[in-house]
Amino acid sequence: MSGSARGVTVVVLAAFATVYLAAGSVLAPAVFGLQLFHVLPALRRRVPGRLWLLAAQGAVCYAAVYVTGASVGILGFLGGSLLLTPAWPLAVAVAAGAAVTGPVDSAISMVLMSLVIYGLTRLTQRADELHTARLGLTAAAVAEERLRIAGELSDGLGRGLAEITTGVRAALAKPDRAGPLLADVTRSARDCLADARSSAASYRSTSLAPEVTAARALLTTAGVPVQVRTGHTEPLGPAGALLADVLREAVTDVVRRGTATGCLIETAAEQGRIRLRVVSDGARTAEDESLGALPERITGAGGTVTTGLTPEGRHVVEAELPDAARPREPDGDRYAHLLSVALLVTVLVGFSLKSLLLVPGDRVLPAAACLALVVALQVRSVRGRHTVALAVMALCTYLPLLAFGRAWLGVAGFLAGPLPLAFRRRVAWPLAGCVTASVALIGAWLRLPLATTVNYTLSTVVTGLVVYGLLRLAQIVNELKEAQRQLARAAVVEERLRAARDLHDLLGHSLAGMLLTCELARRLPPERVPAELENVLAMAERGEADLRAATGGTGRMSLTAEAASVRAVLTAAGIEAEMSLAHDTLPAAAETALSAVLREAVTNVLRHSAARSCAISTAVEDGGTLLRVRNDGARGTRGRRGSSGIGNLTARLAALDGKLTVIAPGDGWFELVAWVP
Repeated sequence: MSGSARGVTVVVLAAFATVYLAAGSVLAPAVFGLQLFHVLPALRRRVPGRLWLLAAQGAVCYAAVYVTGASVGILGFLGGSLLLTPAWPLAVAVAAGAAVTGPVDSAISMVLMSLVIYGLTRLTQRADELHTARLGLTAAAVAEERLRIAGELSDGLGRGLAEITTGVRAALAKPDRAGPLLADVTRSARDCLADARSSAASYRSTSLAPEVTAARALLTTAGVPVQVRTGHTEPLGPAGALLADVLREAVTDVVRRGTATGCLIETAAEQGRIRLRVVSDGARTAEDESLGALPERITGAGGTVTTGLTPEGRHVVEAELPDAARPREPDGDRYAHLLSVALLVTVLVGFSLKSLLLVPGDRVLPAAACLALVVALQVRSVRGRHTVALAVMALCTYLPLLAFGRAWLGVAGFLAGPLPLAFRRRVAWPLAGCVTASVALIGAWLRLPLATTVNYTLSTVVTGLVVYGLLRLAQIVNELKEAQRQLARAAVVEERLRAARDLHDLLGHSLAGMLLTCELARRLPPERVPAELENVLAMAERGEADLRAATGGTGRMSLTAEAASVRAVLTAAGIEAEMSLAHDTLPAAAETALSAVLREAVTNVLRHSAARSCAISTAVEDGGTLLRVRNDGARGTRGRRGSSGIGNLTARLAALDGKLTVIAPGDGWFELVAWVP
């Protein structure tokens, strides 16, 4: 986009040079070429020093005036370049010399050209700065968010893990007090697990992306074609958690019914509210009890949720919540906006003065009033073009011609400039061409000399390009600023989601294993307790590593070590574990993702099934690594409320171009299959 900014500036500079070339100045191309060194970085790097460039510009510009007879207006190139340097006071001297040497009209043109060149070049440089700084600012935003997350988690979970480690070591050192110490450790593990899940839910609530990913995976696995239309921006704030719950329950109900042949998930943001719609076919009635207590929660948050049937018989679940809690976005680039408005007003006033110089004295006041209206309409519509304003400007462009004649022909450029910003290209540029052509036709109708008509026509083009350039460059800078904010915002959201995934998939499962082992140890004979406490201590140490990974985004998990750990947990729970590992050496990211899948799968076996056996295997297949976890005792295929594991794992694997498949034939067996390239 910064390239577009330079393109606009180059076009306007070329238009300026064309005017003087058409007037007979053979040095105009050289003046234009030297000016490009201030605009194009590739050329600017070739100049040994700016002083030499300014000296060359001065020599060529003054040669154009005093050797080839060009208007003193061409000195605007030199004046604009001086304004860009610490030697800007010299621009005043150049302007004063132009006022002494040339006519007033040309001197005004020189000043206006200097200001336009300065403004366009500065806006282009601002666009380059924003484009260059976008990644650095994004990295800074992520680092700041990571520090905030680390502070939050270290205060609670870090202290809890330390208490668990201290308690286990105390129980190992004092077997006679193992009972009460183990009770304290169990309580700490339970509290830590609740904190981890709460923190993960809080970070995850800023985005619907994980739940949309999980919904797409669930529907695809069930053979239901799904279409997703996203019309909101993130982070969402508190509304995200409730909408994620609605989406999860609505999609789970679609899969449970088993009659849908298609599903549409759609989000929109308008007038301070976020709306979610889930549309599917195959429903028999409009009633839907699958949302449970969600309608009351959404109503309590100031939102609404409705279910019903469309005239075509499609089932619709629609939830809407206020978006007032969304973090406030900073305004656009104020510097660029103020610079563009100030220059636009100055240029419009300057061109208006040039027109007023040609108006008879008794008609100056009405002409000034009309021009003031045009300037006001231009400034009012800087941040957006309005058809009413353009219509009024068109009237102010053509009707006064009846009263002011040729003096009013130059005003047409004010109308041509905004048109490319108000309409699409295929409409805007033909309209601007029509405005330019109308000047030539009116000049012929007024019986003006051909040279004068050509001059007015070229002036219309140049004025239109100047107005367009100032407005478009400010628009480009603001677009770059918004893109920069969106990039940083997306990176922060992704950092929160990464922390939520690590809390759930890594630390959460470590804590769940600790809690399970502690509860088991409390029921074992005293002679077997130390062995289980050693396992808890190992899990606590691994939990500390998981916490570091969650707060810093680093850390590698070993699939082989994870397999050994889950085998011990399954065996302790009385579940027969069958293990067959045949994978090759894996990249760190792939091994960590598959380890997280294995940990999540085994935790679900322990929590959500009555399994008696569990088979875990890995293999090299289709150019990647396949992990398969299969268990009996499944309690149904419907997802539990509040579950986020499948969404987390799907997102992890999708980031590596992998995939996750859930197989639940309904015969009591459940299978989770993960593949990464």
